[in-house]
Amino acid sequence: MYAGDDAMHATINNPHPMAGPVTTSTERNFALAAHLLLLAGQVVPVVPSLILWLVKRDESAFIDDHGKEAVNFQISLLIYVIIGIVLTPACGIGAFLIAGVYVLAIVTMIMASIAASNGRYYRYPMCIRMIP
Repeated sequence: MYAGDDAMHATINNPHPMAGPVTTSTERNFALAAHLLLLAGQVVPVVPSLILWLVKRDESAFIDDHGKEAVNFQISLLIYVIIGIVLTPACGIGAFLIAGVYVLAIVTMIMASIAASNGRYYRYPMCIRMIP
């Protein structure tokens, strides 16, 4: 659980949430993989994490939460990159948007992976949560 009023919606502004239920190393490893699979799936970025989440979500609430968060963030990144591609010829700022998205992705993916490895929940900033 997180410190604060809303236990399931910690943000980057709350980097030290209270520890939740004890998680096993297997749960932490699968949660970690859900975030790191973004690197493996650069051609189809959402697919590896989506498959992991769909296969493992019923085994653990921890894996379910991290898997959903990783998939939602990767879909959000895809949307932001598409917007950047559209904006590049229109006004030239799209390239900066795409570069910013990749920096955000790498930094926050590392933070989410560390949180998962330590048995903590994580919420990506600027994430559109389409899968509740």
